[in-house]
Amino acid sequence: MARIVQNDGMLPFVIETFPQQLGRWGAGQAQALRVLLTLGSLMAACGAGGRMEAVTPLFLGAIASALAETDDSGRGRYRAQVVTLACFAGAAFAVAGLIDRPSLFITSLALAAFWLTMLGAVDARYKAIGYATLILAMYTTLGIDNHPLADTGEHYRELWLLLAGAAWYGVFSVGWCVAFPAQPVQARLARLYAVLGDYVRFKASLFEPLRGIDIERKRLSLSQLNAEVVLELNAAKESIFRRIGARAPTGRIARYRGLYLIAQDVHERASSSHDDYNALADAFFHSDLLYRCQRVLHLQGEACRRLALSIERREPFAADTATVQALAELRSAIAHERRRAQEPGRLALLASVEALARNLEQLDGQLAGASQPSARAGRTDMGLLDRSPRSWRDAADRVRRQLAPRSPLFRHALRLAVALVAGYGVMRLIHPAQGYWILLTTLFVCQQTWGDTVSRMGQRMAGTALGVVIGWALLELFPQQLLQALLAVAAGVLFFATRATRYLLATACMTVLVLMCFNQVGDSGVLIVPRLVDTAIGSAIAGLAMVLVLPHWQARRFNELAAAAMRNQALYLREIAAQYRAGARDDLPYRLARRNAHNADAALAVAVSEMFREPAVVRPRAGVALRFLIQSHTLLSYLSALGAHRVALQRPAHAEALGAAAAIAGEALEALAANIERASADAVEPMAATTPADPQVLAGLIGSDDETDPAVQLLRTELRLIGLQIEALRGYAVRWRQLEAGAAEGG
Repeated sequence: MARIVQNDGMLPFVIETFPQQLGRWGAGQAQALRVLLTLGSLMAACGAGGRMEAVTPLFLGAIASALAETDDSGRGRYRAQVVTLACFAGAAFAVAGLIDRPSLFITSLALAAFWLTMLGAVDARYKAIGYATLILAMYTTLGIDNHPLADTGEHYRELWLLLAGAAWYGVFSVGWCVAFPAQPVQARLARLYAVLGDYVRFKASLFEPLRGIDIERKRLSLSQLNAEVVLELNAAKESIFRRIGARAPTGRIARYRGLYLIAQDVHERASSSHDDYNALADAFFHSDLLYRCQRVLHLQGEACRRLALSIERREPFAADTATVQALAELRSAIAHERRRAQEPGRLALLASVEALARNLEQLDGQLAGASQPSARAGRTDMGLLDRSPRSWRDAADRVRRQLAPRSPLFRHALRLAVALVAGYGVMRLIHPAQGYWILLTTLFVCQQTWGDTVSRMGQRMAGTALGVVIGWALLELFPQQLLQALLAVAAGVLFFATRATRYLLATACMTVLVLMCFNQVGDSGVLIVPRLVDTAIGSAIAGLAMVLVLPHWQARRFNELAAAAMRNQALYLREIAAQYRAGARDDLPYRLARRNAHNADAALAVAVSEMFREPAVVRPRAGVALRFLIQSHTLLSYLSALGAHRVALQRPAHAEALGAAAAIAGEALEALAANIERASADAVEPMAATTPADPQVLAGLIGSDDETDPAVQLLRTELRLIGLQIEALRGYAVRWRQLEAGAAEGG
């Protein structure tokens, strides 16, 4: 805790910088502070008015409102809060009116669960509102169930208190967005550059002239890190869009938009590959050339981390001179190696290292551009694509497109509805009074994927048990109601501070909060055993629903995601080839094609990762999927190298030849995508000796082996590598479909 010192200048400095310090907080810290202000003020009001029985519904309403909160501008947050309160009111009064009619109640709950979950097809804002509405409906049942003998007026007082708690948190939420409009964007960008720095530093580990290194394993890890970078890029873009109106942004938001576009370019350059790493290691085993490449990349990764820190602290960013010196030494080492090299193969690999050095120089230039106030880095097109729904009709179309059995969201929505019906049936059978905790647990545990659901099951049960033990100990140690009230507030704050990273601890905190709150109006000790039993039952129901109700294992999605990755990479290649005619233009169509390719690659990486969290019996072809992912990500890295070196080719014939090569490779990728999507193994023909995307054919379209133009040399190398990757991907696609056909016959 900071000390207050007698100093004439200290107090004005603290007053002046306090809002700035708040603005530096991350999203989780900021929400925890809002929860602290909300719960603390509610607890103080109830204590001052002698209405401690109102604490529980007020707290639960505020928590539900906080769960509905998403990153937004002040105006957008206000509109979302109005929609949230309307949904909360409809759900609460519907529960109160139907809870004594079991058939109507569970039918309405199942329908609400399905359609509110389907709102996730619109965007993240409505997904959060729909989920929080279901949670508030469950909180309403808990409040009514806790007063089974109360009259109807008491029930409706509980509802109004729930809504009052939700509205009170909304006041702090909207006020925070107005006071600190750019703070979420700042936090997102800081997180983006931190993750990007980790990616660049790990990429540096590939440049080791050591024999026997498992490059495939490193490629796999790199694809997982790339998925994290893509996730953060998308989140940062959406955060910026929430704050861009009809006019061009100014001030901090304009700078943050520039930093986001710099991050996109750095990502493309960092993800590029200029040749086979094993070949480079063999050729330069006795040289320090690759170590110098590794050092430059490592320093640039550190620069990304320092940039993240400067964004977080709102301080100017200054480029490090160590990277400039390391680049100069790398160029000197390349020149020395060129004077010694004699073999044609070694000279060709040295040309790839030279292209890498040029790429690293451009990457360093992009990072240096982050020190400019505008962070435009020479760009003229700063446009971004808004993916949010443009009208109610657009939103309805998005939901309608997901109303298909193949949709993972549709399956999850139906699965959740069935799980709640089953949970209600078990509750009525075992203990119809005070048993709604089963439904609440099922709602929290049932996730869209098997891995997340199983993880939630274990953490929910362990967290509840831990929370019960801690809560019981605290009740015994601190029987004073005032201290218990303060502990409830602290538990609520800790829940929101840890729920995204440590779910077990967050569950324990929520259990403590409930015990402290219920002890304000009665003996919460009687709830301990039922809570443990209900949590176990609700978790088991959620787990069974994942297996029995439209299970959607990742192996069943692989064909669709792999085909999407191939098609988006084909589009990316065509956009790259088009820019070699007139030179690099970071316009919106090019950036959109690049982002779609990386999004599809990240979706495939996440699916394969989830596949290995599923039972072994449902993923017999996981090894083939893993190898396909590695080759797909490697192909994308070669495309990124072409994109990173976009220049206007000196000879129009070379540009025409590149366009022809891109067309051939693009057609091969689209044919591969079509083959992957087909249902029978014989639809994928065994690869012939010469394919439409033969590596030598692609490279031969661009000049000859004695070509001296560095740009043409790079094109020849990258096109040959792209052809090799397409061949490898064809082989794994054939293997996948053969195993799929064999499994179908065996089944």
